[in-house]
Parts: sequence; C-alpha cells; structure tokens
Amino acid sequence: MRVTFSLLAAAAVVNAAGVLPGQIKNLVTFGDSYTDVVNVGDGGTAWPVYAAGYAKLSLFPFARSGATCSNNITFRPFPPLFESQLPTYFAEVENKTLKLDSRKTIYTLWIGTNDVGSNALLTGSDKATVVDTTRCAVNWVKVLYESGARNFLFQNMIPLQLVPMYSAAAYPNRFWNAPFNATEWSVFMTELTTAGNAIAELLLQNLARTLPGAHIGLFDSHSLFQDMFNRPSAYLNGTAPLNVTGAVNACVFPEQGQPGDPFCTVAQGTDRDSFLWYVPGYFVA
Repeated sequence: MRVTFSLLAAAAVVNAAGVLPGQIKNLVTFGDSYTDVVNVGDGGTAWPVYAAGYAKLSLFPFARSGATCSNNITFRPFPPLFESQLPTYFAEVENKTLKLDSRKTIYTLWIGTNDVGSNALLTGSDKATVVDTTRCAVNWVKVLYESGARNFLFQNMIPLQLVPMYSAAAYPNRFWNAPFNATEWSVFMTELTTAGNAIAELLLQNLARTLPGAHIGLFDSHSLFQDMFNRPSAYLNGTAPLNVTGAVNACVFPEQGQPGDPFCTVAQGTDRDSFLWYVPGYFVA
C-alpha cells in the first residue's frame, strides 16, 4: 500500500516551514455523505467527529449528503459544494458567527462519488465529463485561498467499482433498480475514478505553485479503501466471516416495473463489524 498522505505544496518561500505539530486547532469539512455528520449513512460515528475528537480539534462541518461539486455541472437535488456549502460557510464568516484563525485551521474536501455515480456521469444524464467535475473540486482550494484559508486537505475518490452498487456483481437496490449492465458499470467506474484522481493530483500540483503560503495535502482515499478490500483482516474485527463484497444492510429490489418486494438481509450486533460496506453505496464508518 502506498503512503496515503502526501504534501503537494508548502509555503512558496525558500526554506519556509510547513504546518507545525499542534498548530491546527480547527477542522472545517466539505463534501457529501461520506463526510456529513448529520445524515450519517450507517448510523455510526462520522469520521470528522472521530478525527476531531482524536486530534482535539474544533469541528465545523459543512458537508451534506447527496452533494455534487456543482449542480451546474452534475445536477442532483441535494446541497452542492459551490451553490450551498461554500455560500453557507461564507455567510457565517460574514456575519461573524464563524471566527477562525486561518493559521490554525485546516479545510478538507471529499467529493466526487455522486458526480461520477448513477444519475450523473455513469449513466450519462449530464452534459459533463470527469474533467469538469474534477476541475470544479480542485477550484475549491482556490476559492477558499482567496478568502484567506491556507491549509487544505483534498481527499480523492475511493475505488467505487468495489462498492456493491458498482461492482461486476451489482444487483438492483434502493439506489438504482432500473435495468443496467453491471460489468459495464464496473469497468466505466474504474475509468472514472482512476482518471479523476490522476487529473486531480496534476491540477493540485499546478495550482499549488500559484498559491504562496498555501499548504495542500492529498489524502489517498483510493489506496486506503483498496487496501481495506484486499486485506480486510487488518481493518475489520466483527464476529461474522469478513465480507468486503456484501453489505450490512443489503436489499435486493425487483427490477423497475416488475412485481415483488425487496429481499433484505441485515447484519446485527458485532457481526456488522465484519463488513466494509453498510449499504450498497456506503462504507461502514
């Protein structure tokens, strides 16, 4: 497994120091359901809550479930990053309900899952490409930098082709029960996430050179989740056989237009800790 965190840029001053241990006191989060602390996909503890508590940081969460980077690129009826989350953040800064020292604050973004997924790029329902959605996400750094932010952590997309919803063994589920070719989806999703992550890293490297004093970190969520999939015993400790292809709460729906009710299996108690995924499209926090 490759190192899951890398520093893309430090202050653009010769021999300038990076972020010092203990310097960061605040964590500001943006993104989708993978980061939302209100509508938590698995009913557990959202990672920002755990991370802030572990590092003794004050948490300021703006991520919202279902979000894309911009509804002007991939429309979904949920609060997007650029049309909702960022304006909410800036409004709180403007009315002084949010007062943060930029030197002591790190801003994170984890987005892209909904941009590339069903009802978006995967199913061809938007006139956009993964270049458009990735450029949008990287632009988040520039927008916040221009407002005074200096410390950023960009999290890339996980290997979504491993998620039960997008794997070659996918089945009709609560998120998508229209007819589809699971093998085609899996191959296409591999291309979308791999290309999107590579584009993001290159764009961030180029952007970093233009932002004096910025510190930009790239957290490689893709490699982390691939490693969890490959070596579940290093991460999962449930009482059922370890399972990285199923889900805690798995419901097989009849195909759209067909009669019948969903057939569901739900793991209970400590058996839940044996699964990598909670529902077909969401991991176990």
